[in-house]
Amino acid sequence: MYKHILASAGDINWMAIFALLTFFLMFVITIFVIFGKSRSYIDRMANMPLDETNSSNSETPDRHE
Repeated sequence: MYKHILASAGDINWMAIFALLTFFLMFVITIFVIFGKSRSYIDRMANMPLDETNSSNSETPDRHE
């Protein structure tokens, strides 16, 4: 069935189909990774910019020359 759809679509560039499939595959993998994370991990990462106890970079002066 897919072969018939692709054949009737005209001159399809196979590199464009490969790029589309690669994008779709990466999108699906990303969705699985995001929904596979625990809620506590997501909350901890969301609150990290607001957390003042982690002062690894906030107290160091900028050393630009």
